[in-house]
Amino acid sequence: MAVFAQSAPCWVDVQLSDLEAGKRFYGGLFGWTFRAGDGMPFADAYSDGELVAALAAKQDGRMPTTWGVYFSTDDIRATVALVRKAGGQVITDPVRAGAAGVLAQAADPGGAVFGLWQAGERAGFEKRNAPGSFCWTEVHTRRPERVDAFYEEALGFRGTDIELPGSAGTPEPFRVWSPAGTEPGEDTAVGGRAVITDAFPEMLPSYFLTYFAVADCDRAVETATRLGGRITASPLDSPYGRTAVLQDDQGAAFAVLQPTELLP
Repeated sequence: MAVFAQSAPCWVDVQLSDLEAGKRFYGGLFGWTFRAGDGMPFADAYSDGELVAALAAKQDGRMPTTWGVYFSTDDIRATVALVRKAGGQVITDPVRAGAAGVLAQAADPGGAVFGLWQAGERAGFEKRNAPGSFCWTEVHTRRPERVDAFYEEALGFRGTDIELPGSAGTPEPFRVWSPAGTEPGEDTAVGGRAVITDAFPEMLPSYFLTYFAVADCDRAVETATRLGGRITASPLDSPYGRTAVLQDDQGAAFAVLQPTELLP
């Protein structure tokens, strides 16, 4: 079973109105295969036979159509207590997911929702940082100072501030997070924080963006649009590779990244 460092991203899932349509979209985009839960309205997704994510049918139509990320914890009740102490909101108190583990959901002070996962029989991803699997997550927020302090206290992250090239050619502030006990920096980073600027509509809420690695960013964008998805941010070269932001055919946002080592 995979072992995840404390507070490292360990799982992602997406809430969809149409589970079968979701299987067609992500199966066509990433080549995922699926295994349904025992009588449950969800399906585990596999890439090359290894577990990478889950698709779930929304139980309430008012729920957002969105990808969610979960951070690993050895003691979920202690982490939930830290979330409250640091000024976050606990949406779902710890609940057991059968023998797989224990989960909880929370929101940071800016309103971005994330999950916590204490492993039982399931640690999380079996494949990551390779084409067809999770490779990165970042929170987009309007309250960077407050949110930075929250994740440092609640999850033990240590931040490093960098600048990334923006779509308009101007540098954009960005912070990468490293787990406690590591030397903070880009080499140990497990996630990041971006700033939602005034260029975006005020009604845009804070959110986590999940990235999946792909062998060819431009081809992935073409495939996603052919399958009914939409382009939110066109392919762009970054220090880490070529990336694009997409929506699936039901409106769930995610990003794809062709890592630098896979560029021609």
